[in-house]
Amino acid sequence: DIQMAKIGVFFSAGYEEIEALTVVDLCRRAGIEVTMVSVDETMAVTGSHQITVQMDQLLSETDFDAFDLLVLPGGMPGTIHLKEHKGLEELILKHNEEKKYLAAICAAPTVFGGMGILKGKKAICYPGMEEGLTGAEVTCQPAVTDGHITTSRGLGTAIDFALALISELRDKESADTISKQVIYER
Repeated sequence: DIQMAKIGVFFSAGYEEIEALTVVDLCRRAGIEVTMVSVDETMAVTGSHQITVQMDQLLSETDFDAFDLLVLPGGMPGTIHLKEHKGLEELILKHNEEKKYLAAICAAPTVFGGMGILKGKKAICYPGMEEGLTGAEVTCQPAVTDGHITTSRGLGTAIDFALALISELRDKESADTISKQVIYER
């Protein structure tokens, strides 16, 4: 039952705090179970603006089959760490093959681009990094979903990104409710 949807958000040192935590916060408000996973094998991970967040679990102890959606936040050098992690790459490729939801924001869509999983899909990323979206049809909205993959542009579009994920995993009505609750006005 997709109502019991589960999300894994992946944190590595130097992640963009607002992008990552906006997804965690808004999705939890929508009743979606969110697990903050440390790619660094340490339970406290520090972001690119020196904000340290306590994780729910380590990558090595995570059951990925339990997740309906894998989310990669942006930020530097966090995105590079995600890109270089072979274990995470294998998990993303397996998730993609199973057509389970994938999402990335800011610099992180380039991780998907590098794996070749954006070919022929609409996608976006942080302005100036579009060449990393190999084979994608680059668009220019705050967040875009094509099939099972959602991408977004950066910190300023983090709420749009989180609401898009809620729309996918729950429904548009749930996303609209959360949007109203947090006084999100565009």
